[in-house]
Amino acid sequence: MDNAGLLKELRIERHQREDHGRNPGRWLWIGGAIVVLLLLLGGAAQLFFGHRAVTVQTATAVAPGAGSEAGAVLQATGYVTARRQATVSAQITGTLTAVLIEEGDHVTRGQVLARLDDSGYKAQLQAAKAQADSAHAQVAQIRTQLTQGSHDAARLESLAARGLVSKQAAEQARTQVDSLRAQLNAQQQQAKAADAQAAVAQVNFDYCVVRAPFSGVVTTKDAQVGEIISPLSAGGGFTRTGVGTIVDMDSLEIDVDVNEAYIGRVKPDMPADAVLDAYPDWKIPARVVAIVPTADRGKATIKVRVALEKKDARVVPDMGARVSFLEEKPKASASVPQGVLVPATAIVQRDGHSVVFVLDGSRVRQRMVSPAAQTYGDLRLLPTAVKPGDSVVVSPPAELRDGSDVQIKAP
Repeated sequence: MDNAGLLKELRIERHQREDHGRNPGRWLWIGGAIVVLLLLLGGAAQLFFGHRAVTVQTATAVAPGAGSEAGAVLQATGYVTARRQATVSAQITGTLTAVLIEEGDHVTRGQVLARLDDSGYKAQLQAAKAQADSAHAQVAQIRTQLTQGSHDAARLESLAARGLVSKQAAEQARTQVDSLRAQLNAQQQQAKAADAQAAVAQVNFDYCVVRAPFSGVVTTKDAQVGEIISPLSAGGGFTRTGVGTIVDMDSLEIDVDVNEAYIGRVKPDMPADAVLDAYPDWKIPARVVAIVPTADRGKATIKVRVALEKKDARVVPDMGARVSFLEEKPKASASVPQGVLVPATAIVQRDGHSVVFVLDGSRVRQRMVSPAAQTYGDLRLLPTAVKPGDSVVVSPPAELRDGSDVQIKAP
């Protein structure tokens, strides 16, 4: 029989009211039925509301000392710079006949970047080599004459000693030998000068090939084939002073401007974290290289050089960056307490015992705990019963019990 039927049975008709005085037992039966109905309704309500999930807020239990990393003592902004970069040019003036680089190319030390018209320098080199060869030939000729003159002088001296020739002839032969010896010395010096001229011509000829001074990446290409290039600016806007710019990516670092009022917080070799504006979620380990000992009067700042501990192709010159200078990480202590730290509000009293509620899937499990005496701010140390990483209920409501279904409150 449903509830509507029961209520209908409980309705008192007029003739029943008239018979009230005549049939009291019927009214006792009706009162008992009302009590049973109320008990049934209460049980149904208890069954329905007893399975409704309790909304709770949780926190994660952590081990003592976890997350105790160095904190930032100062932040500053700056830009990525290269300590080693060069605009490569030729050391002579000439017309470009080949440019072998493009922006973004990786080059190695000694690699050919460009070539100049070398016809004139090649002719000068050949002429200098010819002059050097001629000078050496004259040296050989005079050396031969000196050898012959020395033999002739020795022979005449022998004949003069026996009275077969005059002493004057012998003296003239010795003079001729001394003259040839002086000529040989002078010609040898001229040969050295000719060799030096040939070496200069060779260097100028080699300058027609422009090579990379170090390994790196080409960031700009400044000249084209047919343009005149010169190590000096000739004016007029038609002469280039460089073929391109090479950057050594391994030398990248960050230059930041630190307000002079806070420069005392920065120390050499201090750890730091760098975040590029282009990659805000990427934290790069860094360290302080040097504090430049000069101040910018206009900005009241001091430049600090910060080296990147990790190299990456995403880091390029002139990128904006933010640097956080960190405290030294605390040294590990041998007396780290055992257990976990939980919010003090997670510990409540149930039946005279201290308990916490640990999340287990969609339910919670009640665990008895014995909090340590020492406190850590808003946290309490639980030596046992809870493990690092467990989720505990913060400020458990009074209706929360072991095995209760819970719903996690959004933060």
